[in-house]
Amino acid sequence: MGKRSMPEVSKASGPHVPVLLNEVVAALSPLAGKRIVDGTFGAGGYSRALLAGGADVIAIDRDPSVLPFAQTLDEAFPTQFSFVPGTFSGLDHLAGGRGVIDGVVLDIGVSSMQLDEADRGFSFMRDGPLDMRMSADGQSAADLVNTLETEALANLLYAFGEERKSRRIAQFIVAARETAPIVTTLDLARVIEKAIGRKPGDAHPATRSFQALRIAVNAEFEQLVEGLFAAERLLDEGGTLAVISFHSLEDRIVKRFFDPEKGGPMQSRHLPQVEMATRRWAKVAKAIKPGSEELSRNPRARSSILRTARRTGAKARPTSSEGLGMPVVRGT
Repeated sequence: MGKRSMPEVSKASGPHVPVLLNEVVAALSPLAGKRIVDGTFGAGGYSRALLAGGADVIAIDRDPSVLPFAQTLDEAFPTQFSFVPGTFSGLDHLAGGRGVIDGVVLDIGVSSMQLDEADRGFSFMRDGPLDMRMSADGQSAADLVNTLETEALANLLYAFGEERKSRRIAQFIVAARETAPIVTTLDLARVIEKAIGRKPGDAHPATRSFQALRIAVNAEFEQLVEGLFAAERLLDEGGTLAVISFHSLEDRIVKRFFDPEKGGPMQSRHLPQVEMATRRWAKVAKAIKPGSEELSRNPRARSSILRTARRTGAKARPTSSEGLGMPVVRGT
């Protein structure tokens, strides 16, 4: 099989344009013989670029709608590519037993194809069922919106969406559902806009509330923490982890995971201090954000942040959210 040229970001295939693609590829150096896990496969943009560089790729995703993209890459790179359905929180089990893993990439965001499919219920810009489930299992956003009491709903919107007007929004939602259940994305968006208004030039008033509900429905913070520690267990010394996050709450968790000193002790205060001080990650790179050229091509990249680090030889830690700044919904 001949050597393939590396694709530029603008040439990435599929409906979802992967953000910071060139920077991710540079960090992971996908040379022939390397084995890399794409823990959030989506439409396969990162996987395709890594495969084109010569690496073997093990792709993971819990969304069944990505299967056609996985099949396309399997046909194009039959000896290099494999797909495993599942959540990246268990990537060490899903990708383990396949030899040394040289890198892991995690894109902690909703893909454009999910946002653009109205029936998935992720976007307030398109009318569809108020769902937001990435795997079609468990509670939907409609379940939360129509069952949570006012205080619990307000606390969720504040903790996961950093929505300062969460209490007023929750009050309007509870009042609206007394007339009829809120079952579509536009139903909810209208209620939120009625609650807090909309100023010209500002982001849509439902932005933070939709983020909060999506995070809650998919247990995204728990998935992120478990995925980070799974990568720590999976990667041997010298392996690289690249994580792309899309808002400050996620980025804070990633930053403190790589550098525990930023957030205080991550493990129980009862463990020996020497154990807490052991560094599992070295060469922690400065955060990278997209440049003006990429933003002009892909406005959805504007909030993305890439952080990378290299695994040391220290023993992996037990999974723990302590010290990571995990948002907590009060009253739960």
